[in-house]
Amino acid sequence: MIKINLVREGRTVRGAGAAPGAAAISSAGPANLNNILVMIFLVLGIVGAGGWWFITNNTRKEKEATVASKEVEAKRLDSIIKEVEDYTHRKESLQKRIDLINQLKQNQKGPVKVMDRISQDLPDLVWLDSMNMQGGVIDLEGRGLNPNAVANFVDNIKNDPLFEEPELSHLTQASQVPLFYSFAMKFHFAYAKAEGGATGASGSTTGTTTGTTTSTSTSGTSGTSSTAGKK
Repeated sequence: MIKINLVREGRTVRGAGAAPGAAAISSAGPANLNNILVMIFLVLGIVGAGGWWFITNNTRKEKEATVASKEVEAKRLDSIIKEVEDYTHRKESLQKRIDLINQLKQNQKGPVKVMDRISQDLPDLVWLDSMNMQGGVIDLEGRGLNPNAVANFVDNIKNDPLFEEPELSHLTQASQVPLFYSFAMKFHFAYAKAEGGATGASGSTTGTTTGTTTSTSTSGTSGTSSTAGKK
């Protein structure tokens, strides 16, 4: 009679059947690990790319904002520069006007001084018909009741520090009734020497006093002389 141990065989069969499944699991393990590593690297790459894009985008925006602010500042500075240039031009124009006014005043100083001093040097019994000043040279024409009065006028001009040596061109009797003599005299204006200047100021009045005419008259023998007009 033959006996079969089913328990042992069943165990053996179950053990034999379990071996192929374990081998399959053990062989699939490295493949799954590789897939996991690939996924990890892929996620890290995506995260890195996203971070790089985020940083780059922020940097670009900051640069654009900086450029925009610089442009606004440049426009503001341009307006300020334009205002400064306008102010400089106005200042230069005003300075030129001031210089011109000062020059005109300086040019007028000589003729006014000349007329005042000639009026002071004019003696009694002598009056002027015309006075012309050009280039520092003064030409006078006038009349006197006698030659001595005219000679006194010549001496007064000669002794005046504002004028140089006078030259009497002529002295002639112009009328019998009433009796008077006409004369013409020329001399130079030495204003700069009288003021202690280094250069002749008479040259500064060249062309500015051309045609200046002064007439003076005397009233009787009272010794009063007055300037009649200027043209």
